[in-house]
Amino acid sequence: MSSRYRNPLVNLASMLICGLLAGVVVAAAVFPAVALSGMAAIVGGDAFGKLPDELIVKRSPQLSYLYAADSKTLLATMYDENRRDLPLADVPLIVRQAVLAAEDQKFYEHNGVDVKGIARAYIANKKAGDVEQGASTLTMQFVRLSISYSADTAQEVVDATEDTARRKVREMRYAMAIEQRMSKDDILEGYLNTAYFGNRAYGIFAAAQVYFGKEPKTLTAAESAFLAALVKFPGGFDVISLKGQALAVDRRNYVLGEMVETGALTPQQAAVAQNEPLKVTGKFTPNGCVQSTNIKWGFFCDFFQRWWNQQPVFGVTPYDRERSLKSGGFRIITSLDVTAQSAMDRGIDRSVNKNPDLPGGKWKYPSDAVLLAAVEPGSGKVRGLAANRNFRIDSKEKPQNGKASNPALARRGLRGSYPNTTNPLLTGGPDIGGYQPGSVMKIFTLVAALERGYPLSTIINTRAPYVSRTRITGSPNCGGYWCPTNSGGRNFGAQNMWNGFGSSINTFFVPLFEMTGGSRVIDTAKRMGLTFYDNPRATLDDFYYSTQAADGWGPFTLGASDHTPLQIANAFATLAADGLYCEPIPVESITTSKGEQLNVGDPRCKQNIAVDVARAAIDAARCPVGDQSLYGKCQGATARDSREIIGKYIAGKTGTTDNSKSVTLTITTKQLAISGFQTDPDWAQVNHAMSHRVINPAVQYALRDAMKDKQSIQFSRPSNTRLITGSQVAIPAVKCRTLPQARSILNGKGFKPEVAPKQVDSDCPKGTAAGTSPSGRTIKNGVVVIEISNGSKAKPSAPAGPPPSPGNPGNGGNPGNGPSPPPAPNIAAAFDG
Repeated sequence: MSSRYRNPLVNLASMLICGLLAGVVVAAAVFPAVALSGMAAIVGGDAFGKLPDELIVKRSPQLSYLYAADSKTLLATMYDENRRDLPLADVPLIVRQAVLAAEDQKFYEHNGVDVKGIARAYIANKKAGDVEQGASTLTMQFVRLSISYSADTAQEVVDATEDTARRKVREMRYAMAIEQRMSKDDILEGYLNTAYFGNRAYGIFAAAQVYFGKEPKTLTAAESAFLAALVKFPGGFDVISLKGQALAVDRRNYVLGEMVETGALTPQQAAVAQNEPLKVTGKFTPNGCVQSTNIKWGFFCDFFQRWWNQQPVFGVTPYDRERSLKSGGFRIITSLDVTAQSAMDRGIDRSVNKNPDLPGGKWKYPSDAVLLAAVEPGSGKVRGLAANRNFRIDSKEKPQNGKASNPALARRGLRGSYPNTTNPLLTGGPDIGGYQPGSVMKIFTLVAALERGYPLSTIINTRAPYVSRTRITGSPNCGGYWCPTNSGGRNFGAQNMWNGFGSSINTFFVPLFEMTGGSRVIDTAKRMGLTFYDNPRATLDDFYYSTQAADGWGPFTLGASDHTPLQIANAFATLAADGLYCEPIPVESITTSKGEQLNVGDPRCKQNIAVDVARAAIDAARCPVGDQSLYGKCQGATARDSREIIGKYIAGKTGTTDNSKSVTLTITTKQLAISGFQTDPDWAQVNHAMSHRVINPAVQYALRDAMKDKQSIQFSRPSNTRLITGSQVAIPAVKCRTLPQARSILNGKGFKPEVAPKQVDSDCPKGTAAGTSPSGRTIKNGVVVIEISNGSKAKPSAPAGPPPSPGNPGNGGNPGNGPSPPPAPNIAAAFDG
């Protein structure tokens, strides 16, 4: 058909429709059902008749808020749509009047459909050849928004918003129906909370925040008119540019004029409001952990979000749970302790940037990660996560991160994680298994040994090197077996657990690991919260659940596996809580948008370690950090100044990997445990040494400040003294016996005899037994070291004489072994191995 014949036909159709609408106008005034039938004729009665009678109004997505444990410090906001519903009573009258003046001046008069307005808009738009007038009432707009939020598919959203007559008729039907079951005030409230105002602001509360940085109750008439103007053209006014501001002011002033027409304002009031400068002072509402209120606290926020996504109560799938968090309007009180978190941030800053023990006060490798995690014993509440990093995505256009420290990655042009990263450096997961903690891992061997019945007084002759049962290829000097040594290659001689742990003697704990059984040690570590993401030998099931493989994996006790600061902090928190293991959780309470409290913040605890075992382990763990055993047994310390700095009863352990590629310090009180790592998360085989002068003060001063106002609570003694001394039996006399005789006597009494590597001064003939270490009494079936005489004090003319009979206790507490050996040396090595 040619164009010169098309226009008359279109005009004829328009006249017919207008006539139909005119009939609908009359019907609507008296018989709403008849009016609906008339409107149905416009688009076809069959389609209209299939529409449901009622619209299901779903709650629109709501903003969720994360607060610190004090319930007032805001950490982050989470949303898909920036919206917070308000009751109509909290929306001032001037705001309501402005919206009605701009959108639907007859809102309180019509029954949901302004049929006169529809006819008027239809004729005006036809004359203009474009859409110049709208005809949707506020109720119809609310219907459209509600249909969008009730949609289950993208197509349903399109159907709800496409500009067709069919959609308009559907909105009319729903609007008239919804007015029969909702009051005008309820509809207005729903609309004000659902409408989009541009710039990611949904609803009047978010709009007031985004544009003016205030709540709706404090909006002026001019500000109210400006926001009302945005609803028709959301995002249509660039209020940053001068041109955009001029357009926004014109639209605002138009609404103020309409408010005069409706009687909401007097002409004088409108004139004053029109002269008010437009000052858009608000800002976008931060969204997610990368926009947390403190750029350092995003690591905790991220831990919370990952935890949330693992909780079935929030949805069937991780996707469902994330949608729930970002649309559910939750008020979440997290476990983050502002005091502890701030103390950890200061501790890191002091150690890295203001350290009096470092040249210039700064560490020269700022890209090294200094990571601190804090856990509350007895609850598992994570009280803080701190790092010398910003939790944010590095800019692609203007990156701050330098090249990766790993040369292989740097050659590919890849950047490292400093200063910006969103990796879970402190909490880990399948993507980040953690870092080698060093000798702090000895705590799991110690606990497992106690569980098996080895008391703290267990003696081991700490030879260096020690030929272990762990096979390692390419180690011919030890016959194909791994042979660890101690820091400086020292032989510490016969030592008990207190001294072995306090001085971090490798050749004490590797034999203890083998005596206890590696599978038992691994099991103990799991019950204390360790998760094994790395696997140096085989798959997880093949290795960690294989008794044979685990028993031969002695390097575990020296820190060969990867773990995170959070895991290690929680393991020590388990001991501080008398063996009560608690799952690390990041929340105190969660309240729904309806005010319902969810029981997801309760501690999730289990008595995984016997009370007395935990107490005995803590007693030994007081030695490394300069505190005192309740039995007065500590004679070595690797972080001796910790007790003096913190000023509380403490227990803990240092850790150092080979060549100091990572260093750690973990300290716990009864109320708080903090584990600190210094490592390179981008390159495990870093080519420079980490320093305890960095990590130690970071942990020490963080714990000191976090505990400043807390009581110092003493640890408890175990009630079972056998965990301390074991079953003590007398050591038979072997003085001046030949070595074979001494071995035979000790074996006969069930002891495990070993020979000291160096001879000692004695009045016995050279090469004979000078005595034993220990002397007097020791644990049943324990290790007894035979000391060999160098003959320096022997009298040539005096025969050795008959030795005392085996089993004769001789001189009371010193059963014929000559002078008691000197006490174990007071070892205070700077760092452990």
